[in-house]
Amino acid sequence: MNKIPIACADFTFPLLGHDQVLDLIAMLDCQGVDIGLFNGRSHLRPDTEFKNIRGNAQRLREKLEERNLLASDVYLQLDTNLAAKAINHPDRSVRQYAREAFLKLIEYASALGADHITTVPGMFFPEQDNRQSLDMIRSELSWRLEQVKDTPLVFAVEAHVGSPFIDPAAAEDLVNTVPGLTLTLDYTHFIKEGYSEAEADRLLPFASHFHARGAKPGRLQTSMSSNTINYPAIIRQLIDRQYKGWIGLEYIWIEWEQCNDVDNISESIRLRDMITKAFRL
Repeated sequence: MNKIPIACADFTFPLLGHDQVLDLIAMLDCQGVDIGLFNGRSHLRPDTEFKNIRGNAQRLREKLEERNLLASDVYLQLDTNLAAKAINHPDRSVRQYAREAFLKLIEYASALGADHITTVPGMFFPEQDNRQSLDMIRSELSWRLEQVKDTPLVFAVEAHVGSPFIDPAAAEDLVNTVPGLTLTLDYTHFIKEGYSEAEADRLLPFASHFHARGAKPGRLQTSMSSNTINYPAIIRQLIDRQYKGWIGLEYIWIEWEQCNDVDNISESIRLRDMITKAFRL
């Protein structure tokens, strides 16, 4: 049976230095690292990494190679307040800033040797009609797809809590109306909001990257003991669909959504073992 490669997010362990994080991910027997470029909360941040794109990306690439790791994804977030630098922000200058950052993301990920990049999809704004916001989101995502079409990169967005696409049907409509768009699919956002696993299953055909952690209705992140997501069943569906991407272990440790209540090392190991066992079922 096919075995989908497993990655771990470098932002899972914020209390360690970044070199120690990479050491730990290698010790967890993961093959890849999901790199977070999050202004305000990750080890590596676009405001600093993009000052010397090729130099910083090359240094990181060398660190990964020393540990026999690959860059499985580079995830760009421009502000901890996701609306502040949203791709569809009503302020044209903010939209231009986000575009310029995306071009830098392409250059950075390419120099790093990654083949997948992720961003957040955009937000609703009270001063705009929702349809206007959605039209702008589709326009900006189409522009981004145009920028990556001649590169080896696959571009995806993550439908997340607080976004206009937290309903699986809305996320499906987005990818159907933006040709070429894919998803970094994370069931936990939908499960937290009360949607069923079956409702999220409709998004599997659009997944180019996959995030996994424990979750349950009302909680974005839980221990594996409290988790209600049937990851073995999802793994079987991914294999049946000949999924070509990675599975990224994505426990996080921040106060937001009480995501600092979990032992990330232990739960990442338990989740890894569950996923690994699913390949043998």
